[in-house]
Amino acid sequence: MRINKYLAESGVCSRRAADKLISDGEVAVNGKICGLGQEVESGDTVTVGGRTVTPLKAFDYYIMNKPKGYVCTVKDDKDRKTVMDLLPQNVKRVFPVGRLDYDTEGLLILTNDGELTFKLTHPKNEIPKTYSVKTEKPMTEKDINALRSGVVIDGVRTKKCNVRLIETTKTHTKFNITITEGKNRQIRKMVESVNNNVTFLKRIKVGELKLSGLDRGEVRKLTKEEVEYLKML
Repeated sequence: MRINKYLAESGVCSRRAADKLISDGEVAVNGKICGLGQEVESGDTVTVGGRTVTPLKAFDYYIMNKPKGYVCTVKDDKDRKTVMDLLPQNVKRVFPVGRLDYDTEGLLILTNDGELTFKLTHPKNEIPKTYSVKTEKPMTEKDINALRSGVVIDGVRTKKCNVRLIETTKTHTKFNITITEGKNRQIRKMVESVNNNVTFLKRIKVGELKLSGLDRGEVRKLTKEEVEYLKML
């Protein structure tokens, strides 16, 4: 088994995060600092920062309705509140799957299953994620069609996406948008590209998984059926 997969199955982090730990020289196999792509065999001792890690026999899966004002990290160097502060005291070590920025709320999955994290976050898998959006001022049909067709942000054109208009008034527009990418602040930048700004942003679905009535800041365990659904995406 490759070392990054071994770390993911040990609940340390996702495979991509594991690659960084390995590059930083934090991972050793049988006492020797290992390299990217190294294989781990039965009986090997793997340590991260000097701590021995072993694959978990069972994983934990949670869904959270993240409120604004929290960052999606385990620890924050700016001492801001993190989503970990919202977890019940008895929850085992888990980490957020992907990120919602500080001012964005909504559906967030937390788990120690590194393989599922990799599946849900790697761009090649194109997992659909749906967001509810409210803009600073009204959007035209031309603006909406531009988002659907793809706009240029950070020098790269976004992929075609689904946009469902909810309402347009003299002061704002509300719509739901489903994207299969995960670029940094993507939806905010997409709206900015058509000369507008986002005033409210909430992730409401991952695939067809919904928040299921969770209030802001609430957390619950995912059901077995929900976990199996995510693994099948």
